[in-house]
Amino acid sequence: MTERRVVITGMEVIAPGGVGREAFWEEISEGRTATRGITFFDPAPFRSRVAAQIDFCGLDHGLSPQEVRRMDRAAQLAVVAARNAVADSGLDPAGLDPFRVGVTVGSAVGATMSLDSEYRVVSDGGRLDLVDHHYAVPHLYNHLVPSSFATEVAWAVGGQGPTAVVSTGCTSGIDAVGYGVDLLREGSVDVMVAGASDAPISPITMACFDAIKATTPRHDEPERASRPFDGTRNGFVLGEGSAFFVLEELESAKQRGARIYAEIAGYATRSNAYHMTGLRRDGAEMAEAIRLAIDEARLNPEDVDYVNAHGSGTKQNDRHETEAFKKSLGDHAYRTPVSSIKSMVGHSLGAIGSIEIAASALAMRHDVVPPTANLHTPDPECDLDYVPLTAREHRVDTVLTVGSGFGGFQSAMVLASPERSPL
Repeated sequence: MTERRVVITGMEVIAPGGVGREAFWEEISEGRTATRGITFFDPAPFRSRVAAQIDFCGLDHGLSPQEVRRMDRAAQLAVVAARNAVADSGLDPAGLDPFRVGVTVGSAVGATMSLDSEYRVVSDGGRLDLVDHHYAVPHLYNHLVPSSFATEVAWAVGGQGPTAVVSTGCTSGIDAVGYGVDLLREGSVDVMVAGASDAPISPITMACFDAIKATTPRHDEPERASRPFDGTRNGFVLGEGSAFFVLEELESAKQRGARIYAEIAGYATRSNAYHMTGLRRDGAEMAEAIRLAIDEARLNPEDVDYVNAHGSGTKQNDRHETEAFKKSLGDHAYRTPVSSIKSMVGHSLGAIGSIEIAASALAMRHDVVPPTANLHTPDPECDLDYVPLTAREHRVDTVLTVGSGFGGFQSAMVLASPERSPL
């Protein structure tokens, strides 16, 4: 039986610095940073006071007042991104069998902002040990269960096929899309709307990351705070965002004359079974995920034209990732441009994997590698070509994008031009 090949035919990105894929691409290709001081709440009590926020109001993007009232900010981002991705694909939902349209949504922390704000209300600002539930909003349950995100997206796009939330920490955005690819390949659906969303910029999240010193305290120069692979880095910058895709089988997309952004040619995920937040120095588990994804794509390491790194801006991650690239790509790792867009849009936890898939597909579309902003003082232990400061024109037919998450999750995906892939 011929394997079904899966392609991206619709895409939308809502990220710090701009709403929409065009604004997103302009931001990252020009090397502009969207990291700023936090304005969502008073950050004065916290060690880290910077974040990458989005100038977003659901009412300005087609959501009704009732939807805005009902949905957490992350759910709003997901619904708007999913609707726009379907519109971008050119598909007419009315002409589809709804039972053959599936939805997967990745999210690491769910409705964090709403849960945080509602707890403050029912506990009277933390004063009450026994909270008063009478003050809670009637849809609090939807904030508690991340499955509500998938429900909202499915309603928005008319999907009545397999619908699920994938929550694997900071690899959720890659894994949600990877699961969607698997459903298409096995023939369970004809169309998948897949992506991820997180809006974690809240006091509780900042406090959690402050406690383990994972986020940067460089609040005096927020635009330069995110410094992946730089020797002066001291933690990541929290962000928010969403990216969604319409996935279809290649031949079906061709028959309807769809624009194809990229083929998702390979995907794999592994776990290090080692530590909740720690990483093995040798990068073996990420290297294994990369090797398997490249094998599934039936490509060779030498075929990779660009690596979209996880590049969080912590010393542990950047060195682990560097070793993984060397282990999986061999000498080709030294000849391959690598960059981290987290230097510009921050780290939106579960959403960032999907946002980075979008960046990878757009890099292919434009034959441009986005830069690693703020990389002025390279870490000697990170000795690959990290495309510092300025984007680079470069033929990009095949991209490797990777993710690394707390709990030991390590995921890799290969995007390729359908014309180049030998499948």
